[in-house]
Amino acid sequence: MVTINTESALTPRSLRDTRAYEYVCFGSCCGRRIVICLDIGVIAGALPFITDHFVLTSRLQEWVVSSMMLGAAIGALFNGWLSFRLGRKYSLMAGAILFVLGSIGSAFATSVEMLIAARVVLGIAVGIASYTAPLYLSEMASENVRGKMISMYQLMVTLGIVLAFLSDTAFSYSGNWRAMLGVLALPAVLLIILVVFLPNSPRWLAEKGRHIEAEEVLRMLRDTSEKAREELNEIRESLKLKQGGWALFKINRNVRRAVFLGMLLQAMQQFTGMNIIMYYAPRIFKMAGFTTTEQQMIATLVVGLTFMFATFIAVFTVDKAGRKPALKIGFSVMALGTLVLGYCLMQLITVRLPVACPGSLLA
Repeated sequence: MVTINTESALTPRSLRDTRAYEYVCFGSCCGRRIVICLDIGVIAGALPFITDHFVLTSRLQEWVVSSMMLGAAIGALFNGWLSFRLGRKYSLMAGAILFVLGSIGSAFATSVEMLIAARVVLGIAVGIASYTAPLYLSEMASENVRGKMISMYQLMVTLGIVLAFLSDTAFSYSGNWRAMLGVLALPAVLLIILVVFLPNSPRWLAEKGRHIEAEEVLRMLRDTSEKAREELNEIRESLKLKQGGWALFKINRNVRRAVFLGMLLQAMQQFTGMNIIMYYAPRIFKMAGFTTTEQQMIATLVVGLTFMFATFIAVFTVDKAGRKPALKIGFSVMALGTLVLGYCLMQLITVRLPVACPGSLLA
């Protein structure tokens, strides 16, 4: 094993401010996640007002919503290359800058075509950050808190959606959809400022052969210089083994099964249709008999709060309950919920009466 014994002027600081510095990095990544998910929630509330303003058909409404996913797919195609060339830090900054441009473009759109183009830019930012932020977080966090930080990172998804629904509810009284979309630029600008002060990932620095800089970053993040040096040596060794990853995938059946299982779980989450419900929640509640915009937005906010509450429970119980039971319970509840929702919508389409759905009784 190759070791580095450079005893620089950086002296060990036992139990120093490493945790504070680590949590600053964590907060930055979580802020990025919140910014991403703000758009998911915001477009749900803004869509009815955008539809009225531009007199959109159902097909154009679909384009306004899905254009962000199109951009995210584009961003996902080159985010790996970008994070390797620029580093995790500057990839995060590039994504945040694109998010600001997309938000401002959406707010000042004078046509539906301009709005769709701006949302594609937003999507590219989402595609970049969705890969880079968790990667940066996992490389900066120490081993004993890495799992908890990743779990909390997921909680930020629901927090971002809830904040967006709160913003939508506040602006729904005036119907100002431009303010709904433009307000997304504010947290993105704050994120850009914060990212300026973040260090580069020690793993990326090691990949570039900048081992002294990598050790200096680890010294800021770990309790002692010895731990920093040990982790750097582990990173160097893992980078050597990285070259055999594809060969291991081809010859090891268990590795292939694990990879395909992870891909399948991600696909199943999308096939549940939860994202569609989040994007079109106000419209669904309108079909269910919630007549006013305020009622629709409040009902949508309740959905977001439920989403956040369930995620909060999962984050703090999954280690004790286990992953498989959590997956079984989660998918079972989602299956039951979508079956009930599907039945309600079928009745609404067939009978054309709001009372066909139990939710209309709450209006």
